[in-house]
Amino acid sequence: MINQKKNKHKRRKVDKLREYSNIILLFFLVSLPIQPTTAQTTSLRVTVNSNEDTIQPDDKLTLREAIEILNTTIALEKLTPEEKTLVQVHPSPTIEFQLPPTQTTIQLEDILPPLSTPGLVIDGTTQPGYDSSKSTTAEIAIPTPLVSITPAANREIFRGLTVVADNITIRGLSLYGFTKNHRATESTPPGDIVIGAIPSTMKNLTPSLSPADTLRERTPLSLSPSPNGRGVRGEGNRGGRKQNNVPKNVVIENNWLGILPDETMPANTSAFGVSVFNAVGTVIQRNRIYHHDGSAIITGISGEDMLVQNNIIVGNGIAGMPDAIRLDGKINNAKITSNLICGNDGSGIYLFKPEGSVQIQDNQIKFNGRRLRRAAVYLMGNNHRVLNNEISNQTGPGVVVTSYPQSHRNLIQGNRFANLEGLSVDLNTRHNVGVQDFQRGDGPNPQRDSGNRRRDTGNAAINTPEFFSSEFLLIDGKVGIDGKADPGSEIDIYRVNPNPQKQIDLYPAYSPLGEVVATVKTDDKGKFSATLDNIRPGDKLSAIATDPRYGTSEPSANVLVKLPGETPTPEINITADVPKCTTPKIAEKPPTIPPVTTVTPPPLPPPIISLRVPRNIHYALDKDNISPESAQVLDKIAAVLRKYPTIVIELQGHTDSRASVAYNQDLAQRRATNARKYLIQKGISPERMTIRSFGERKLLTEENNRVDYARNRRVEVIFVDVRGVNIVFDSQEQDLQIEP
Repeated sequence: MINQKKNKHKRRKVDKLREYSNIILLFFLVSLPIQPTTAQTTSLRVTVNSNEDTIQPDDKLTLREAIEILNTTIALEKLTPEEKTLVQVHPSPTIEFQLPPTQTTIQLEDILPPLSTPGLVIDGTTQPGYDSSKSTTAEIAIPTPLVSITPAANREIFRGLTVVADNITIRGLSLYGFTKNHRATESTPPGDIVIGAIPSTMKNLTPSLSPADTLRERTPLSLSPSPNGRGVRGEGNRGGRKQNNVPKNVVIENNWLGILPDETMPANTSAFGVSVFNAVGTVIQRNRIYHHDGSAIITGISGEDMLVQNNIIVGNGIAGMPDAIRLDGKINNAKITSNLICGNDGSGIYLFKPEGSVQIQDNQIKFNGRRLRRAAVYLMGNNHRVLNNEISNQTGPGVVVTSYPQSHRNLIQGNRFANLEGLSVDLNTRHNVGVQDFQRGDGPNPQRDSGNRRRDTGNAAINTPEFFSSEFLLIDGKVGIDGKADPGSEIDIYRVNPNPQKQIDLYPAYSPLGEVVATVKTDDKGKFSATLDNIRPGDKLSAIATDPRYGTSEPSANVLVKLPGETPTPEINITADVPKCTTPKIAEKPPTIPPVTTVTPPPLPPPIISLRVPRNIHYALDKDNISPESAQVLDKIAAVLRKYPTIVIELQGHTDSRASVAYNQDLAQRRATNARKYLIQKGISPERMTIRSFGERKLLTEENNRVDYARNRRVEVIFVDVRGVNIVFDSQEQDLQIEP
């Protein structure tokens, strides 16, 4: 018995040594330079005229072959005469498309080789019929792509295009469906476009493989000959170039990522949109990035000098990392400007332990926090600038500055806020350590009472301005206001936007900051004053203080402007905006001079009759998938939502009481998430749906039998109509799933 154990232990050691030797051999082979042929040292333009995913001698060139030709891993002399006609000398390496009109979707059977040719342009705008003058969105003009790249049916491919060289441009394509189940040896994230990826050297290696077997595997590092002896395929071959260079000045523009050319959501969603895993100077501009399980844009090791501008980023984070743009690692001098960030499941922009500073300016950030109630902009680190953004309809605060790690000198100025569940600016304090405190803010802070507060509160605990009165009088069209703040700080005085009465309002005395009406400075004692002539009776005012040494403060509590002797009237119910991220672009028509006629006003629309709508769906024990019966119920709900676009809903997830509280909370979240994802696939825009998880906290029945348990396993649909539609709810049970 002892000898058997010793022999078994020796065999394990031998297997481990064989595994390590395989890896070492693989690294050695990959590092060998592969010299390009003389004919391929000249820049080439390769035309792709086939949507197949093959490498074989014929009269067509595929995208895979085009990349291999420009990577110098298919020699020109190996091409057939017909293929050579599709390769021409060109000032810069370029891949163009001439696909048949009915065959413009390229379905991949395996991951494409990396783009390792410096200066390469993959240009989907060259496909015949592409119209750069037409856009389906009015907010930002992004033409509709014609060429799509996606995995073939039943194929799991974790990356669409992988960039490993400088000055590469990817333009005018649709990419979707690129994801992968987590692997323990995965070193780079999956996504539509990954920049600066490190090869997954451990993928598919097992102790039982011999070196020869390993090299025959079709993996990202495979060096096996491609079919018909046409060079070498795989991610490990860099055409003689260094593998560890950080790609510089990559441009991603005019692409649709995660969304089909017909503007629908794919059946299989991608993991991420653009992963700037390790790059410098990346430009991501004029892209539509929709419907990803995780973030639309995410950084890893480095995203320094990155520019993200004029993108439409909608409905991302539906099943994983929820934030539209998530910045991590080295991100110094990054700029996020003039984007529309709408309907995403978490924050619009989330900075997690970044190295360096970011400028966030002139963006529309609205209707985010659909699945997880987070801040619209969440800041960690120092010296960030959040300037002149429109931040509205957030199920959380506007901007949160965390206290851990220490976050100072963050300037938050000129922004306009509306309809927030939280403060416009919230500075976390370190003693509030709950997850929600750091993601959603911890509410108004008291005035600084100790120098230690400088260290444990975001932006060094700069004090909130304090007005000397809660009411100021409007006399002869002018109002004089005064107050105090930290000496040497600049005070922005805002007219505020009270939240709608129907909305959850965590801090009613701190309405969202609307527009700046005056900017003044404090004196050496911290006092400030201003005389305003652009204020109306009944307006409410607030203020923030900014000191470049510390950053921007939280807003002050509201003060009221009224006429002398006036009794304040109750606050008017303000109607929330109808959720809408984008609007169709209307073709411009030359102006016409209408004839002079008497115009009869159109008749008022008839009142909407009461609607009967299902209010719930049910789930099987410990399951979160949508059953066919529940799908029929959701189809009825989707039909109502399509017919009445002003209706918004909240999907509330519930479980029965079995299992732990934490497990049930997560299960209920997944149930609500999957219901929302189903409705998105049915054409309901993500900004119209929020999610709330109750777990086992709101049981419908007392659970005396299996039927009671089944009734508690549900998602309830809470309808809110901003125009007062009368809805009658049916608590249906046709999809009840009773355990055996």
